Amino acid sequence: MSTPNGFPQHSRVCLTRSMEGGAVQDLQAKKAGKAAKKEAAGDGAPPKIGTPVSETLKLLPELKANMKIKSITPRPPRKPRLERAASLDEKSWRKWRRFRTSQESLTDPNETSSSNGSLQEASPSPPTRGRASPCNPCCQQDSLHSSPDALEASPGGKSRGGASDLGKRASEISSAFGGLLRGKGFAGGKPRLSQIMPARPLPPMELNVASHSLRTANRIDSDCLDYRHYSQHKFGRVSSSLSDSRLQGNGTLYDNCSTDSMKSTFSVLTPIRAKDVRSRSYLEGSLVASGALMGAEELSRYFPNRNMGIFVATWNMQGQKELPANLDDFLLPTDPDFAQDMYVIGVQEGCPDRREWEIRLQETLGPHYVLLHSAAHGVLYMSVFIRRDLIWFCSEVEYATVTTRIVSQIKTKGALGISFTFFGTSFLFITSHFTSGDSKVNERKLDYNKTIQALTLPKNVPDTNPYRSSSSDVTTRFDEVFWFGDFNFRLNKDRETVDSILNQNPDTDVSKLLVYDQLTSEMSRGSIFKGFQEADIHFRPSYKFDIGKDSYDTTSKQRTPSYTDRVVFRSRYKDDIQAVKYSSCPVIKTSDHRPVFALFRVKVRPGRDNIPLGAGLFDRDLYLSGIRRRATTELLKRRERKDQRSSSICSIS
Repeated sequence: MSTPNGFPQHSRVCLTRSMEGGAVQDLQAKKAGKAAKKEAAGDGAPPKIGTPVSETLKLLPELKANMKIKSITPRPPRKPRLERAASLDEKSWRKWRRFRTSQESLTDPNETSSSNGSLQEASPSPPTRGRASPCNPCCQQDSLHSSPDALEASPGGKSRGGASDLGKRASEISSAFGGLLRGKGFAGGKPRLSQIMPARPLPPMELNVASHSLRTANRIDSDCLDYRHYSQHKFGRVSSSLSDSRLQGNGTLYDNCSTDSMKSTFSVLTPIRAKDVRSRSYLEGSLVASGALMGAEELSRYFPNRNMGIFVATWNMQGQKELPANLDDFLLPTDPDFAQDMYVIGVQEGCPDRREWEIRLQETLGPHYVLLHSAAHGVLYMSVFIRRDLIWFCSEVEYATVTTRIVSQIKTKGALGISFTFFGTSFLFITSHFTSGDSKVNERKLDYNKTIQALTLPKNVPDTNPYRSSSSDVTTRFDEVFWFGDFNFRLNKDRETVDSILNQNPDTDVSKLLVYDQLTSEMSRGSIFKGFQEADIHFRPSYKFDIGKDSYDTTSKQRTPSYTDRVVFRSRYKDDIQAVKYSSCPVIKTSDHRPVFALFRVKVRPGRDNIPLGAGLFDRDLYLSGIRRRATTELLKRRERKDQRSSSICSIS
């Protein structure tokens, strides 16, 4: 049954009328009802609401005597209607729209409906279940005895008085109590909705949505920390672009980090003031200047601890045309969790197709690396790969070659050097192939001396510390030097003794073998590789194997296994180079040599902008070829796996 307007929505009891008389009283009530209908039809005026509340309350005992209170179990709330998921912006807009609609419907007396089921003054529809703000304790107490259902007109529930008077007084009671509950009894203002409070506190929302990489990549310079305050007063265009005020005003989920990535009006780059551009010199930068491309500020952005990882490898390919099917174990060993920042690979007796070899290297390293430079001296190859992000901080790359053969046209033995400056640290990489032979130690020392004297580097790139350089030794003209290759130094021991030591120590305990190593002895005397160091060796000799097998030379020559392939290093400054790993790759068996590699952690220093920069140049054609090859290989692997899953195997027992 519908209730008159103005009754509270939270009323949970229903007052029903009962009959206490006999048939006579029933007939009298019917006659009185007919008279009331005629009277109402004749007047056509609604009952007056101006009767005081005190007079209407006097009728409660008479009404109570003819009524009995019957409690009804409240119905459970309706199940929520399923809707599609909405975003945070859409939900906030809906809440705002419903609130505005409810306000308009309450203030407009002609409005007959509301979007959220709010109270209406002239609507006979049943009230929705919700919360109403309590106005007065007495009003709440009296509302239990005078609910809308108790005062509703019905044929068998009228009081002893006149029917017309009873209907008028019931309407007056309902209007009076409705006015009290809506605030009309206390103030003559317009009806207002009570504040809706959540049933329980809302769960906390995680606002830190930006990733660590975003936080690092869009870090704001120290001189631009006051950008928000400065731009609002000077630029006056923060609100007109996708800035902090727009992000905070539209209800979008954000945090300080995500808004920091949009500090610039037109891009994610850090804003630069005009006065800073005038004061900075990008051609003649200094170590302490703010904004220098090779300076300390930019170096700390990419290398906070000023250490970079370098991978150096050497491999004598024996001139084989066949390349390994997979180079992952060679270039990407599983021991370190992360790839290195720079990869330098030197090859002796390289394969005939040098370009194919470089494409295979690019395919293995993937799109994160680019070929900074590659050079060749006969069958000596060297390739330098660097991370794509770091190519802008490299100087021009220079290279030089030295032939140690008597006939210079024969370029199977000699040295190849590549040098460049990275930030403020100069690097020199040399790969060599010295004279072979068990007893030709002096010839190998002559190859070394000729290389350090004849290698003409650097050429155009200035020396970072010319006061510590020597014109007779190229290795003294660079901060960090890595020398690697097939040095051909052997073990001064017969084959039987070496085999017995290797069989006794299957766990690569090779300390007994190194006692007979020629290179270790010569370096300890200072006759070769002066100032160089070598990491501790914990791998088996890299020469000489049977091709495709793990056994050492089984031919008639029975060559003694030796550590011919080595990686040594030196630095101008103490402890600038730290060896992380030094090992070989036994899974590559296409040559009689096993590849040898070393991982280093190298300290990098800031530099000046007055050096000739490489301007981000790299071998783009090689990059695209390697990436296409990588994508094609991956598609073939997926197709093979799919074919294997779809194929069925029948077994007959």
